Amino acid sequence: MEDVYATSEAEEMYIITVARAVEDGTTPPVPLSNIASALEVSSVSANQMIKKLVSTGLVTYTPYKGVTLTDAGEELANTVLRNRRLWGRFLADHLGLTPVKADEVACEMEHVTPEIVADRLAFFLGDPTTGPTGKPIPGGAGSEPPSATSLTEIDVGEAATVVRVGGDGASFLRSQGVIEGAELTVLAAGSDLSVLLQGPTGTLHVTGAIASEIAVKPS
Repeated sequence: MEDVYATSEAEEMYIITVARAVEDGTTPPVPLSNIASALEVSSVSANQMIKKLVSTGLVTYTPYKGVTLTDAGEELANTVLRNRRLWGRFLADHLGLTPVKADEVACEMEHVTPEIVADRLAFFLGDPTTGPTGKPIPGGAGSEPPSATSLTEIDVGEAATVVRVGGDGASFLRSQGVIEGAELTVLAAGSDLSVLLQGPTGTLHVTGAIASEIAVKPS
């Protein structure tokens, strides 16, 4: 199996700096001088890091023009920024930090948050679409992964991982352990799309209306 390159915190800071510049209106390629200025590093240091990131396939570099994220780089940037802005909302909404301070503190947490934690944090917060300073949260409401499907589409006997839970049954499902990251197995399905599940707390019967609001990806 091919090894997956594990990025460092410093490398991720370069990636999200490029992403944030584009988000703020800079048309890629993003000039190397802009990146160095934003990170308060020398142009030499920035150039060395960008060369390293080019070798990992996360960015491309055009001489005298700047840096562009690859698809892999954009995916990484979205993951880190999602972590940051979810934590920022938690710190601002539930701990009373100012939006700017919440964003600053969240920067320390964005690199060390597993996906399952980010998913559950999003659920706890009500799946917000923006961070504390108004920036969009990647992967928020309405932007589910292409592989996600309704639980009603899962065949009997198959297992799936919960991606998102919504609708009127969300509170009930949460009380039964059906939250982001939970593993479910479809035991039986009715003609009315109702489903009998094996969930975290045991067997569970849900109506077709509720099942259709559970977004999953096949395990």
